[in-house]
Formats: sequence, structure tokens, C-alpha cells
Amino acid sequence: MQGSTVKLQVLSRILGRYRKQNQEFLFSCPTCEHRKKKLSVNVEKNKFQCWTCGFSGSTLSAIVKKYGEPKDKKEWLEAGEVVDINDFYKIFEEETEKREEVVLPEEYICLVNEDVPRSALMAKKYLKERGVTRDDILLNKIGYCATGEYARRVIVPSFDIEGEIDYFIARSYTGDFLKYKNPKVSRNIVFNDLYINWNDDIVLVEGVFDAIRAGYNTIPLLGSTLNVNSVLFSKIVNNDTGVYLALDPDAHIKENKIAIELMKYGIDVYKIEIGDYEDVAEMPKDVFERRKTGAQRLDREGCMLNYVFYA
Repeated sequence: MQGSTVKLQVLSRILGRYRKQNQEFLFSCPTCEHRKKKLSVNVEKNKFQCWTCGFSGSTLSAIVKKYGEPKDKKEWLEAGEVVDINDFYKIFEEETEKREEVVLPEEYICLVNEDVPRSALMAKKYLKERGVTRDDILLNKIGYCATGEYARRVIVPSFDIEGEIDYFIARSYTGDFLKYKNPKVSRNIVFNDLYINWNDDIVLVEGVFDAIRAGYNTIPLLGSTLNVNSVLFSKIVNNDTGVYLALDPDAHIKENKIAIELMKYGIDVYKIEIGDYEDVAEMPKDVFERRKTGAQRLDREGCMLNYVFYA
């Protein structure tokens, strides 16, 4: 019997039944004992990590040594792994991206102020036409630039959990061919994480104006995909946060893929029907709220079938 098969059998004796997801095996975590299978094990890479409590290690032997019986330890060693006993409790050192400093353009003028210049008229008119209210402007600290690199663009900043700016979008309000001109920094963030309540369900949409229209606890993906290695995906799984998906109608395949990946980790996923609207930003707020209330919970089998059918 191959070593990896033996190791999996040993782990299942120690941790209980598992689910296989691609190259990983999901077990119940012996540390936090979460009701869902949150301990991700990769036998080939010899690593493990719990998405809930952070229990992790760079060698699976740590699990065997701490929770296994003498028989388990014997079989594990016979499976062919040579391990230094001093390495049993090594913990993953997370590779964190070097924090990129993000500053708003020097020409940025916040539209929250009452005494904004006359140059703000076009920006305010554009926002009004898109259904952005004064309360939306206040909450999101929306501004604009009349000159400079981001001239004639509305600026919507993003604030991290510490209240620091970590990104911003710059949307043309004069019909420029290049609608968006955003800073050349990493987008691996949770847009406006400062305002998110991770103990409550979140809504995922594509763009910032979709998020403004959807309101409370909505996060824009700044696109139509969600990378499983992203900060956002990790936060959702770590907090076991329910997710409402409200992507544009033409992103059906990508939406199903997101749902499938989230459900692998026991996340409850719901679908908000956009219907004949182009996107969430085009929907009246009361319509969006009604459709959110009536959103249907997705099941993995149905999403898999849809993904295969439409792909």
C-alpha cells in the first residue's frame, strides 16, 4: 500500500471521516472542534491548516504525535516519512505581501464637504444619475479629481480594518474611453473591510457602485472572480460567514464556480436573482432588498451541474 494511502488511513483514524476536495482532504479540527470540516490537509505537500482557529503545521506528523495512539505513530513512520521530532510543532509562517502604501491623489476633493468648488457639479450630477445619495457619499467618503492623473473621475476609497486606505477606484464621469483608472497596487484586499461585520452574512457583487446600491455588508470583488488564495476568501472561511452572490447575469459560470469553492468549506451560499437588470447598480434599492429576502440557498450538486452545462 502506498505511503500516502497509509497516512490518509492513519489520519482518518485519528480525526474521523473526511471529504476530498481536489488535492486536499477536509477533516474536523481536533483543536477547535468546529461543527464543520474546517481542517484542510494536503498529504502530498505534508501540510495542514484549520480555516477557523488557525491550527496549522508544516508536517502532518504533528497531528499524529499529538493526537494519535502508539499504533498510529508506528504506522506513520513505517509509511516512509523521516521526521525530526523537534520539527513536530512547527507552525506555518504565513507569506504576507509587503504592505503597499496607498495614498489618494493630491487633487482629490471629498464631496462630503459643503463648500466644494464649482468643478464638482459634473461629478455630483453623475453620482445622482447613478442613484448615489448624499448618505452614500458620506459613508463611502466619495470624492473626485478635477485635474491631474485622475482628472474628471469620481474617487471611491477603500479602508482596511485599521482605517487606512488600501485601494481606490477612479471612475470617469465624462464618458472617457477608459472608464476605470485604478492605482497600480495589489487588489488582494477586502474592499472597505472597515465597514464589514463578519458575524453577519455578506453580499458579494462585482463593482463598487453595485456595492453602494446593495448597501449593508456588501463587498465588491472588483471583477467577477474570487481567488481561493485571496484575503477575502480566507476571511469568509475563517469567520464561517454566509454569502449572498449577486454578480452580473453574464457571469453565470464564474458565479457557480465561486459558490462551489465556498461550499467546499461548508459556507452557506445564496443566489440573488438580478433578472433583466444589467447589474445590481441598475436595480432600485427596494427591489434589491426584496430579491435578497427571497434569495434561494444553493446546493453544491446543482451548482456543479450548472457549471458543467454552461462552461
